[in-house]
Order: sequence, then structure tokens, then C-alpha cells
Amino acid sequence: MNKNRNDKQQMKEELQGSSLDFIGNKTNKKKVFIETYGCQMNMNDSEIVASILSKKGYNTTTDIEQADLILLNTCSIRDKAERTIRNRLQHFNGLKKAHPKTKIGLMGCMAERLKEKILEEEQLVDLVVGPDAYRDLPHLINELEDGRKAVNVLLSKEETYADIEPVRLNSNGVSAFVSITRGCDNMCTFCVVPFTRGRERSRNPKSILAEIQNLSDRNFKEVTLLGQNVDSYLWYGGGLKKDFAAQDEETKKNAVDFAQLLDLVATNFPKIRIRFATSNPQDFSLEVIKSMAKHRNIAKHIHLPVQSGSDRILALMNRKHSIAAYKEKIDAIRQYIPDVSISQDMIAGFSTETEQDHQATLALMDYVKYDFGFMFAYSVRPGTLGAKKMEDDVPHHIKLRRLREIIDKQQEHSLYRMKQFEGKEVEVLIEGNSKKSDQHWMGRNSQNAVVIFEKKGNFQPGDFVQVKIDDCTSATLFGKPVV
Repeated sequence: MNKNRNDKQQMKEELQGSSLDFIGNKTNKKKVFIETYGCQMNMNDSEIVASILSKKGYNTTTDIEQADLILLNTCSIRDKAERTIRNRLQHFNGLKKAHPKTKIGLMGCMAERLKEKILEEEQLVDLVVGPDAYRDLPHLINELEDGRKAVNVLLSKEETYADIEPVRLNSNGVSAFVSITRGCDNMCTFCVVPFTRGRERSRNPKSILAEIQNLSDRNFKEVTLLGQNVDSYLWYGGGLKKDFAAQDEETKKNAVDFAQLLDLVATNFPKIRIRFATSNPQDFSLEVIKSMAKHRNIAKHIHLPVQSGSDRILALMNRKHSIAAYKEKIDAIRQYIPDVSISQDMIAGFSTETEQDHQATLALMDYVKYDFGFMFAYSVRPGTLGAKKMEDDVPHHIKLRRLREIIDKQQEHSLYRMKQFEGKEVEVLIEGNSKKSDQHWMGRNSQNAVVIFEKKGNFQPGDFVQVKIDDCTSATLFGKPVV
């Protein structure tokens, strides 16, 4: 995740469309174009799908005109995300006329939410597949080849894709995602994820270590452990997290939680920087903080979404934490990891939100002074408890005004946090060229701040470099390598 967002940057993060580099083998004859929207989990899912399809005879391509199959990996977290997908499908009208044999598929959360209904609403769509059904893609494609439309949106209690080695798409060869959990049990009233990705289940730690070992062997230098709620990670031999309480004492004794997994990964791969996302305040434990403090190679950054600074609004959101408890965790984090960076998710204009509630959010931001954040106006998601039981009664113009104030506050705090690095040396992992100049490198420090610095010395992507910071904006650090 990058630094502080303005409105345009937020939109880019929410709807992160990306076509994928050519991946495959020479014996494959068909081509698939995958376009991914939304979160890092979706990015990782696209890599899993590319791996599955490679065994079905498909290579990925960046040229949509050459594709036999076009897949949109979709997001349902906000209404704007789904509208973007609808607009994208309309754009395919001309392509479908020029290439009538090309098949178009919808995968991901929007596919799971709308199911067969999307085939009626979007005549261009031939294939609908949910996040837990990607193994069925070869069979679904056979149905397409037989002239039928194909759907599988069944949710699973066990699927983690643990045995599938993702194809690293659009890879910089430095950083990679590793999924450790799937699903979410939290049932926040604004969120559609539990309905589109199912209940929480965790992946065997041995398979996680094996995947990271493969990345290490290929000289990757950073991995991000992914889950809708990584702090809920709990491996006790397989199965849903909700069933753990019914297990025998021996099973419980040998279970592995997230703090233990972090320690295991960091110990086994001391030369790889470890990140994780996303955390949930109710599950984020002191043991996780201690694991972070123990290992130098665990990045000093925590994304800890809060959504609102008002206890009343948190209760309506069905968030299982109070502002007092949240502040206690912030204080504990800073006590154990003084140079940590903390980021947030914030929703403006949730149902019944008053000006007093909004001011409480701004006050919380002043207390924490987040390094960066992801901030959005509330949009009702069909099927959620918020949609069923609460009126979306905050006028749109007030939502936007409150969102603007939250963004302005965050930009102020981001600049404050970035200025703390001026005059200091930081360790930066080079990811590639700066977007604005091939005479400069771009990388990130442990706190997840983007750093731009001059190309001096014999450095390459994947190198850890000491950089002295001499300037900054609210989003970027600038400096010179220490050579």
C-alpha cells in the first residue's frame, strides 16, 4: 500500500485494474487476459487462476485483442467498484463484435454476490465463478467450449488453494503476496465480504513456508502475508475457525495462531522482509506486537482499520471494539515498536452519523496521527445488515464534505510523519525505477513509506540500501544512497 491518498489516488487503489504480463509455456495454444480490481487478495487470486489455467492450455497475455478468454476479477466492497466493472463490460461490446468467439468471464466478489443474475443483466458475460470455485475453471471452460454458459459460485468451508503455486503476474521480482487465510467471520454491517468469501479458514503453515521458500529460492526479498483478517489465522489441522472451540485439548495445544506464524516465518527467512495485511482491532494481540518487535525483518508497519472514531457508530457497524480499547492497542504498539507506522481505513457518513460522531473521528485521527490511510464515503452494499436494517440517511453532499475533512486531516498527519525521517538514514528495498525518472530508484522502507533516490553505486532491484532522507512530501521521501 502506498502513502496518503487524495480522491483520485483512492479511486485507483479501490479499483486497481491491471492486465497481466505474458506467463505460460510454449506448448499452450490459448490466451487469457486477466484484469484485476480491488484488494491484494484479488491480485493473489488472479495469480492462482493463472496457475490453474496454465494447466488447461492457457497463457496469460497483455493484448486483449489476442485473448481467447477475458476474465475480470471483480470487487464488491463499494458501489463505485461494481459500476466500474459494468462500464468495462460495456466497453467490450465492440471487441465482442470483432471477435465473437472470445469468451468473457466474471470472477471474484461481484460474481459471488450476483451469481446467475449477472448473466441476465450482462449479456456479454459467458462465465461466472466465485472465489472458492477456481479449481472448477477447467470444467467450466469445457462447458463454454460446448456452447453453454457456465456458473459456479459455491462457497467452501475448506478451500485455501494451499497446494497451488501462484503464477507471479506483473511481478517486479522483488515482492510477492502469500495468502494465509480466506473468508471473514466478523459480519460488519457495512461489509459484503463475509457473503462473497465465506467463513474464516486458515492454511497449513507448512504450505505457507514451502511457498515462501520457493520465493526465496527465486531471490524474492519481500512477502506480504494476506487475509481478510490475518489476526484470525488459526491452524489446528484444517476446518473453519468457528469450529476450533469444539476441538479436544491436544488439538488446541498444538494449534498455530498468527503471532506464532509470524515468528515462524521471520525465523525461517531472516533475509526476507515480512509484511502482513489486513488486521482487525478486536483480534490484534499483544503477542503479534511482541513478534514484530522481536524480529528485525518484520516490517514496522501495521494497517489497523478503525472505520469511525465514534463508539455509537462502531456499535452500529458491529465492530467488536471500542475507541478506548483501540487507543490502548495503539499505545501498546508504540510502546513496543516506537518507530512503527500505522495506517487506517475510515468511512465517512455511515447511517445516522451526526456531526458529533464525525468530530469524534477527527479527534481520534489527532490522537493517533496515522501515517496514511484509505478513506471513503459510505455506500450501501446490498445483502449486508446495513442495507437490510439501516437507512442511508446522511445526505451525499454532507458525506463528501466530511470525507474531504478526513482526507485533509490525514494529509496533514502524513506530512508530519514523513518529516520525522528527514536527516535520518533508512533501509530501503529497491523495487524498480521511479515512475518519473529512470535516473532514480523507487523502493519502500520498513514503515512502508515510498522512497525515491538517485542511482548512485552499483545497486539493483532487490537490494537493501541505506538512504539518507533530505526532503519529503506527504506521500514520498527523497534522499541519497549512502555509498
